[in-house]
Amino acid sequence: MAARSAAAPRGTGRRRASPSRRTPPDVDRIVHERIRLGILAALAARESLTFNELKESLRATDGNLSVHARKLEEAGYVACSKGFAGRVPRTAFRLTAAGRRAFERYVAEMEEWIRGVRGR
Repeated sequence: MAARSAAAPRGTGRRRASPSRRTPPDVDRIVHERIRLGILAALAARESLTFNELKESLRATDGNLSVHARKLEEAGYVACSKGFAGRVPRTAFRLTAAGRRAFERYVAEMEEWIRGVRGR
């Protein structure tokens, strides 16, 4: 096996993103995850959505959606109500006031970050 030259780069060979291309360091990590961001965005547009409506719109599995929805509920960003439609269990979610503020703050931070990356 040939020895590596002292000048050969270490790692995967991928280039590191410059600081201007990274996600802002103070971004809300609860919101930033793709499924959780999708849940908040969908609920920001509607008064409430059922578990199945969210699952279909986000193309998520039952388990994945359940875990992310619970994380948002624990953060106080969504409220969950359980009931029945006839004999069929029904879980519905709605955005809380804190969730709306967190979502709006996240969108504003990302818009500002994108303007900065674009140099405007």
